[in-house]
Amino acid sequence: MIREPPALVLASGSATRRALLEAAGVATDMQPADVDEHALRDRLMAADPDVSHESVALALADAKAEAVSRARPDALVIGADQVLSCNGHLFEKPASIDEARRHLAWLRGKTHALHSAVVLAANGTVVWRTVQTAHLTLRPFSDAALDAYLARAGESVLTSVGAYRIEGPAVQLFESIEGDHTTVLGLPLLPLLAELRRREVLIP
Repeated sequence: MIREPPALVLASGSATRRALLEAAGVATDMQPADVDEHALRDRLMAADPDVSHESVALALADAKAEAVSRARPDALVIGADQVLSCNGHLFEKPASIDEARRHLAWLRGKTHALHSAVVLAANGTVVWRTVQTAHLTLRPFSDAALDAYLARAGESVLTSVGAYRIEGPAVQLFESIEGDHTTVLGLPLLPLLAELRRREVLIP
């Protein structure tokens, strides 16, 4: 008797992550996790001010996957999260256009890291996890270039931790990008696909 692979559920509301999976031929249900990311991040930082930013990304991805997995014990749940780190500072999604402007003005001319975590959970427990890092350098753009970008991008800048989407007009702000494209987009796809093949969820 052929064993049917479990259903795959993406514990995220991210259209970008779902599009990456769909483009790779991986069908998933989409069920955003009810997790207070800010509170969890604050607890982690309060418990250990020196906690690695990679660990923060993994903990957030773990929490999302576990929350949805408890509700969907029949499924294999994909959790993902991404944090931006620069010179010891951990950035969150900007709450306003003005905050996005401050973030990008601070980051310009510097290299920052995007730590992208992806995990799998089954029966409420994480069974696999990895974090991948990309390094991106913003060029020393002018205030006029920053204002032009924000005017063009609008409130979409509030949906990403860096206040940019590299696949859009924000690419004009960059000098260099080192790392896997899917890591930049927030879902390290190659290690995830390898693990799904190992588990025979995908054809090995």
